[in-house]
Amino acid sequence: MGDVLWTPPADVRERSRIGDFLRWLAAHRGLEFADYDALWRWSVTDLAAFWQSVWDYFEVVAHTPPTATLTDRSMPGTRWFPGATLNYAENVLRMPGRGDDDPVVIAHGQTRAPQTLTAAQLREQVRRVAAGLRRLGVGEGDRVAAYAPNIPETFVLLLATSSLGAIFSSCAPEFGTRSVTDRWQQIEPKVLVAVDGYRYGEKPVDRRGEVASIRAALPSLAHTVGIGYLDPAGGFGDGVLPWAELAAETDEPLTFTPVPFDHPLYVLYSSGTTGLPKPIVHGHGGILLEHLKMLALHHDLGPADRFFWFTTTGWMMWNFLVSGPAVGATIVLFDGNPGHPDLGALWRLAAETGTTYFGTSAPFLLACRKANLKPAAIADLSALRGVGSTGAPLPAEGFTWVYENVGDRLQLQSLSGGTDVCTGFVGGVPLLPVHAGEITCRALGAKVEARSADGTPVIGELGELVITEPMPSMPVGFWNDPEGSRYREAYFEVYPGVWRHGDWITVNERGGCVITGRSDATLNRGGVRLGTAEFYSVVEGLDEVVDSVVVHLEDDEGGAGELLLFVVLAEGLELDDELRRKICRELRTALSPRHVPDEIHQVRAVPRTLSAKKLEVPVKKILTGTPVDSAAAKGALANPESLTAFAAFAQRRADSDHPTPA
Repeated sequence: MGDVLWTPPADVRERSRIGDFLRWLAAHRGLEFADYDALWRWSVTDLAAFWQSVWDYFEVVAHTPPTATLTDRSMPGTRWFPGATLNYAENVLRMPGRGDDDPVVIAHGQTRAPQTLTAAQLREQVRRVAAGLRRLGVGEGDRVAAYAPNIPETFVLLLATSSLGAIFSSCAPEFGTRSVTDRWQQIEPKVLVAVDGYRYGEKPVDRRGEVASIRAALPSLAHTVGIGYLDPAGGFGDGVLPWAELAAETDEPLTFTPVPFDHPLYVLYSSGTTGLPKPIVHGHGGILLEHLKMLALHHDLGPADRFFWFTTTGWMMWNFLVSGPAVGATIVLFDGNPGHPDLGALWRLAAETGTTYFGTSAPFLLACRKANLKPAAIADLSALRGVGSTGAPLPAEGFTWVYENVGDRLQLQSLSGGTDVCTGFVGGVPLLPVHAGEITCRALGAKVEARSADGTPVIGELGELVITEPMPSMPVGFWNDPEGSRYREAYFEVYPGVWRHGDWITVNERGGCVITGRSDATLNRGGVRLGTAEFYSVVEGLDEVVDSVVVHLEDDEGGAGELLLFVVLAEGLELDDELRRKICRELRTALSPRHVPDEIHQVRAVPRTLSAKKLEVPVKKILTGTPVDSAAAKGALANPESLTAFAAFAQRRADSDHPTPA
């Protein structure tokens, strides 16, 4: 690891927002920090001083001040900023540094013409929609659900809902009916706002049937509002209020309901690949403080920026993106197929919109690399100064590709966190260099450690990712979990009082981090633990292999078990013994002889969630006899049909000692 690909400019402290924060700490708190490491150590040691400084530096708008910063450092159960009342929407709509006529939302997609909202237009739309929700009887604590894509209406609805102290929840319209109802039957929304359909590339996708099924499955609904997105002239039929009526002219002023710091803002869901998705409740204050810190101090975003992240409304990165105006940034929204008409589409969008920070997923960057795309050659990316990557570990070759083909002066920030905290707790920062294949640092206020099997912290060794001090954006709790038992079981059962995240991480001497996959999908052969990320980096580095999934089936007797690799090959290729030998040779050379698979099989597709995560654990369950319907919630998958090949393979294994390829 570790070629230095980017170094901060000499005047980084003068030009960056974190540099300004350091000057503010010196002037207002008498604190001086020599480097990022010293600042980070203070931020995770003196929690009260650090988070109070974030509150004060960003001048959080509160209706009543807090009586303390935190009541207790023990987890779970920490209470942040007790006594404070505030409103997330009020703080986002402040849009510091922006005038009424400045564009703050730029929306592009494949379903309708581009749209731009100025600061004044955004506030006006939120004012009208909040009044419309109030007319429908929505008040503090009620739930408003959006079955809608990454379009301005969904953002307006989030802000209008939260301005009333009501609770927001969104599902992307590509989610199947069952996935949506599994989520929303738990929270019982009062109002549903839904689109009639959307375009994915050239293809129109009508969702009116799904909307009807969702309505029928949610007896709690008092009202449904329809957005004519696919067909503005069409309609939903009886009982559905058009969006234009919800957003009708009114003289009601825009007001913000003051709510406690930990009042529910929105409910996000675990990917729900097995069992019911966990309904994770996030609070107004925790999300606001975390996003102010991350967007300004780590991503260096401010009023001069145009901030894009390729995401749907079913992934927490949407919630992260739309906090952008809270730090003054303009957000760029995109709805559609990122590969249409080709993989250059999003890079051309970045050029057209003047995007300064381009966020995407590691699989997207690796797909661009595999296609030999050279974004800087097809689009003017001179405005770009930051690229963000998340969703999966980005290997060193992904970093190198960005610096060779996107730009050599920008900062690449690989980050990792999760729906559980609605942020990245490891990522990048303007003060530190970028090393190939490495997440630059642990984020301010995030006490991330690697723990060995016996629970001791380790440096330079693979360990379980834990967070040993509370963060304000840890969930307020899970919905319908009044005693907190599901919440404790999810994060605190393995190490009492310590958050266990479920990833493998190595933290090196300089504080850089490498995440190597989910700890429940780890390969463990002959005492060598290996995350799946390194495995895929080798296998998918081969021209012949488009995608892959690897699972380790443990031996109950304590033997080596079986390592099974499934590959999706480039069009027209068939897996033969020669290619099997080549794959094995590459793995043996790059990793170790222990990581040569026992069997390699060709499949048509690797099962993935709608946010593109590989489903290693459900595949493993299917291969060990779990029925498909119990192993994964099909409606949460991008390609549910892909599971049948693994079920058939499992059946053949059960019937024979020597299965034929799936």
